[in-house]
Parts: sequence; C-alpha cells; structure tokens
Amino acid sequence: MSRVTPLSGFPELLPSQRIVELAVIDQLRSTFELHGFASVETRAAEPLDQLLRKGEIDKEVYVLRRLQAGNDPGDSGLGLHYDLTVPLARYVLEHAGKLDFPFRRYQIQKAWRGERPQEGRYREFTQADIDVIGRDHLAFHHDVEVARVMAEAFSALPFLPPLRLQINNRKLIEGFYRGIGAPDIGAVMRIIDKVDKVSTDVAAKMLADDAGLAPDQVERCLALAAIRSPDRSFADQVLALGVRHPMLDEGIAELITVVEGCARFASARVVVEADLRIARGLDYYTGTVFETRMTGLDQVGSVCSGGRYDQLASDGRTTYPGVGISLGITRMLVPLLSRGWLDGSRSVPSVVLVALPDDASRPACDAIADALRARGIAAEVSESAAKYGRQIRYAERRGIPFVWFPMGRENGDEVKDIRHGDQVPADPATWRPPTIDLRPQVIARTGEDDQ
Repeated sequence: MSRVTPLSGFPELLPSQRIVELAVIDQLRSTFELHGFASVETRAAEPLDQLLRKGEIDKEVYVLRRLQAGNDPGDSGLGLHYDLTVPLARYVLEHAGKLDFPFRRYQIQKAWRGERPQEGRYREFTQADIDVIGRDHLAFHHDVEVARVMAEAFSALPFLPPLRLQINNRKLIEGFYRGIGAPDIGAVMRIIDKVDKVSTDVAAKMLADDAGLAPDQVERCLALAAIRSPDRSFADQVLALGVRHPMLDEGIAELITVVEGCARFASARVVVEADLRIARGLDYYTGTVFETRMTGLDQVGSVCSGGRYDQLASDGRTTYPGVGISLGITRMLVPLLSRGWLDGSRSVPSVVLVALPDDASRPACDAIADALRARGIAAEVSESAAKYGRQIRYAERRGIPFVWFPMGRENGDEVKDIRHGDQVPADPATWRPPTIDLRPQVIARTGEDDQ
C-alpha cells in the first residue's frame, strides 16, 4: 500500500488527544444540562437554498450528491451544513408545533466548511452551541443567561488557557454611528470588526474611503472601538465622546446588564469585559454580540462567538427571535493539542491491566476483569502470557496505572501501582482505585514550558 497523505483541514486526534476532547464535551454537556438546555442533533444535510441565504458563504458549502446519481433530481440541491444556526432555524420552523417556547437547546455536532485550511480554521470541525429561541418575543434576560452559561462552562475547564469573553452590543455601536451621522452604518460596522487585524492608519483610511466618514467621524469611531472595561465604567467613556442617540442609550443599558450579570464568573482565567471593537460584521445580529479569545493564541482568532438575532426564522405569520453562543471545540483544542499544551494522562480508559500468568489462566483473568468492570472500573486482560516485566511495560506505554496479579485462591491476588511501585493484596469484589484514576485526566502544560 502506498503511503497515506493527510487530508488538509480534516484533523484527526490520537487516542490520548481524543480523551481531552471528550472531557471538554462531557463538561459542556453537564453545564448546559444543569441550566435546563435540551440536547438536539440535526441532520448533516440541508437544502442549498437554505444554506446559501447569507450569500457570502456560497463558495464554502460542500455539495452533497451520490457518485452515480446520474440525472436523478432527488440527489441534487443538498449541502452539508457549515454551522449549527442555519439547521436550528429550519428545525424550529419544522417542529414549532411540537416545541415549547422559549425553546432552550444545546447542540454538539460536526459541521463542514470548504475554506482554506489554516490554524484555527478547518474543513471539518465540532461546534457546541446553546440558544434560547422565543416565539414573536424573547426577553432580554436570556442575553445575560447564555453569556453566564458559557462563562460558567469555561470556568469548569481549568486546563484551558486564560480566556477573554468580549461582549458588545450592536444597538450601542449603531446608535453611536447614527449619532455622528455616518452615511453607511453597515460599512462602518464591517470595518470596525476588522480593527484588530489591521493597523489604526489602515482602519482610518478604510473608514474614510469605504464608509465615507469625515476626519472627525473617523476619530470618534476609532476612539469608541478602543474602549474596553471589565465593569460598567465603559459607559462613562462612551458618553465622554459627546455623542447622543436613543439607540446608543438603549445599547449601553443592555451591555451594562450583560457585563454585570457575568461578573461572578470573572476570574484570572476567565476575563469578562465590554469590548467595543466587537461588531460581528454580519447584519444577522441585532443586539448583544460575543467573541472569545485564548490568551497566547490571538492568531487563532475568536473560538466562541454569537449574539442576539431578532429574526432567526419566520414562517410569514410568526417570528422566532433568539440569542445564542457557539464554541468551536475543534478550533479551540487542535492548536493546544498540536503544541503539546494539552494531552490525556493515558491513551486508553483502562485503569487496570490484569496480568496473564499463562494461556490456561485466561478464563480466570477474564473473570477478574469482569468483576472489576461490574463495579465501574475499566479493565483489560493482557494480550499475551509474556514475562511480567513485558506485561508491565505494555501497561506503562498506554498509561494504565495498575497491574493486577492473579495469585490463585489460596494466596489471594495483588495489585501494583506501577507509577510508584506499591503492591498490595486485593480482592476484585472490593478493591477500588483512587477516584482520580477511574477516568483518564487532562494534563495541561503551559506555553511557557516551551521556552
């Protein structure tokens, strides 16, 4: 067989790395469910006319068809979903009569996007979304809720690098731009959304040339984008710029509420701040907007984003507003795993390797393993009746912490912690390892260790 070439943009994890991903997914599920979010999974394929509604994504959609479809019309017009929001909109419309509103759902699922692969951007990736969807109306307190839930989820993942949850409000910035008389508010938002990727001079030129702003308007827009604060003090900084508009006042009040609502989850590891650069360039968002970055990996960009959208979907009679936030699990973890900053403590779930004295003893060793499994202790029997030293090395290579030695009915069994060398008598009906050893653990190593 010829050498296999990796497929760019489709990351695959080693077993110990997959343990890290599963630990993140399990913790996210736990946090989301503690807040009453129900799990759903939508189909991988959606009609192309639904996937292409945003227009700017059309070159990135993977079209779905059978290799030998021929002219069968039933095999055309489908594509793989590139996020979980478009499927959610369709799901809500299709099942609205069977859902209770506000509908609170979480979804952890793969998506596919045909963009140029680079660090933090992949063609196949896993996302974790939470959304609250209303029918015709959705109370503002849900904006606070989804931010709090994600901040709490981050706090429960102590092995991640420090994270910055950056929050802004589209009403605030749109009201500000209206207050200064900007002729093309959409263009200003799209440019401001790029200010962390270009120099101030370039941003100023774009605001003048592409958005038609006068020098004084450019100066005020850049001053607004420079404001960031972990508390409500951002409001005084905005008002000090001398701009007034009713929409601006409404946006300031909403942003204060969200920032203060998340304050209890703020820490050295999870920084929550008002950041008035954040615009989320799509016209999709109508109020609160979120982005999240990992300290030390700014080049990866935002790993968690979302916001308020007052028209997720509509059937012509009923409108379904919502607010949600999406965590790119693959986007967040693959850069950390590839650098060796995170790994699993072992490559298998096994806590115990039952040593095999000889081939005739396999049924007895299987019985020991079964007794341990019945009590929730993952166990496997040694592959062969090699010398005990080789069987111990087999366990060491996989990170299995304990080796069980069958000694026969008269002498009793013994179990050895091969990390420390301690060996003690043990009964498979009563022995239990330390709780921390029951499941593989995530091992974190900071980026500074590489210096």
